[in-house]
Parts: sequence; C-alpha cells; structure tokens
Amino acid sequence: MSRKDGRDYILLIWKEPKKRRNYIVGELSINGNYEFKYGYEIDEAVEDGFELVIPFDDIDKTYKRDILFPAFTSRLPDKKRRGIEKILQKYGLEEYDEYKLLKRSGAKLPIDNLEFIDPILENDENFTREFYIQGIRYYNICEGTNCVHQFPFKVNELLKLELEPNNEFDDNAVKIMYNNDHIGYVPRYYSESLSNQLNKGIKYDCKVIEINKHNNCEECVKVLLKVTS
Repeated sequence: MSRKDGRDYILLIWKEPKKRRNYIVGELSINGNYEFKYGYEIDEAVEDGFELVIPFDDIDKTYKRDILFPAFTSRLPDKKRRGIEKILQKYGLEEYDEYKLLKRSGAKLPIDNLEFIDPILENDENFTREFYIQGIRYYNICEGTNCVHQFPFKVNELLKLELEPNNEFDDNAVKIMYNNDHIGYVPRYYSESLSNQLNKGIKYDCKVIEINKHNNCEECVKVLLKVTS
C-alpha cells in the first residue's frame, strides 16, 4: 500500500492518444473518507487535450465522499458478475473491495485513456510493483502489434535499471537493460520516485513476468520490480 500521513493513495493517469505520453492528472486517497483532486501534471495534460472527468468539473476543488465515487466504481466489474471470484483471485483479493480492486486492476476501459496506478512514494522502502516496459518499440524489439522480432529475453529473466539524467524528455528517466542492451523504460509516472530511490542505493530485483507478442507494444512485456532498502 502507498500510505502517507495516514492516507492511502492512488494516482490517476491519462495517456495522450497520439504521442502516447502518460500524464499524472489526479489523486484518489482514503482515510475514513475518500478524496479526489486534480494536480501534478494536470495543466500540461489539459493543454494537450485532456478533458476533466465527469462529474469532477472544478480543477481546483478537493472532492470528498463517504463511499467511493460512482465515476470510479462504474469502471469496475460488478461484484455480482459471474466469475467475479476469478477476477478477484487474479488481483490477489480474497473478497470484493472496490478501492483495492481499483488500485490493483487499474480500471482501464476501451472508451478512454485513463488508468489508476499504485504510486511509489518517497517514504516507500520495501515494495513491489508490476508494470509494462514503456518505449519498447523504439529499441528494435517490437513494431506495434504482433511482434515480428524474437525477444532476447524470456520470462523470469532478470533486468537491470539505469538512470538516464540526460534524457531529452525526462531527466528522471530510468532505462531498462537486458545484458548491455537498452530495451525500454520504466513508466514515466514511476521515474522520479524510482530514480531517487536508485540514487539512495536501494537493492532491487526486476524480472520479466509476462511476454505477449499479440498485445500492443505498450503492453507486451510486463515486469515485476521488488525493492528493499
């Protein structure tokens, strides 16, 4: 869990559809009650075409509610849905918990480019995160969909993380390496926190846990990152 000052947090990510850049546009948290507010890169995202989420139409307001906002629960499978037990099992849940399911599943829908992610906070010392390698198509591994290249790595193989402070687009960029080959990046929404952690000399294991050549190149190689202080 990503907790700070007694609250647990999820970040709302928007992916710009043409450039495929991920923006952190909002924050959902809980400590007795739920709160949602815009922030982080919201101004840049709006300039790039992001439209505020209905019904959160005030960019400066902190929205509060005793139960999880319907705009977010509507993104989740119904608790009475047939086969819901398998869905919960997939995300490591023993019972239906809307907030935990939102955090662990991401609640992506085909109708928009929104996704919830479990952030890495500055005070996190021991944590695990799963994510897809970003930018993999630019390093001659994929070509969009139905990859024609053979991956140089297999499931369960270890990868290495390297800082790239001179990156043109993100001075906190974290490269993912296999042997001496650059194969992609850690998602941008994790890069600042993770680069700070790497500068502190954290210990980590980063390994491939899923390869699916039939997915698009933003979601064809998933890794598991385990960090210890």
